Amino acid sequence: MPRSIALSAILALLLIAGTAIAETKVTVSETHLCCRQCLTAVDGVLKGVSGVTYKSDQGAKTIAIVADSDASAQKAIDALADAGFYGKLDNQAVKFKPITSGDAAIEKLEVSGVHNCCGQCTMSIKKAVTGVSGVSSTDVKARESSFAVEGKFKPGDVIKALLDDGFYVQVKK
Repeated sequence: MPRSIALSAILALLLIAGTAIAETKVTVSETHLCCRQCLTAVDGVLKGVSGVTYKSDQGAKTIAIVADSDASAQKAIDALADAGFYGKLDNQAVKFKPITSGDAAIEKLEVSGVHNCCGQCTMSIKKAVTGVSGVSSTDVKARESSFAVEGKFKPGDVIKALLDDGFYVQVKK
């Protein structure tokens, strides 16, 4: 009997130890990291997320996240989105929040929350937006996270262009 108790205790300790070392890894790739200010913004966003460590790589356009749980990893992804960063994820346990926009063609779309810290960000945003069929203009300005897009276009096409370029946005209602 004492031997089975000792064996049970060892198994319980092993299970606890296995749970304690479980971690969630996710890499955000193809995100917009054009300059040191972008990296500083990522640092500012993720350093406050409990249970998360990370490493940004400007050249590779990646943010590697190691979290103590799926929930902590999701909080990190949500924080990046709230700061206007987006990218492809290599872990199915976490997701960026979907952006709803409607399918009908419109003449004006107002977006907010995009990361836009410098002239390079602004140029990338303008290029992505004006590359969408039917877009005639945008009033995006450096260091401003909100802007309007005008023309005759599908809003989902503008959002997809921004996401593809590594920017997360919110649609103003």
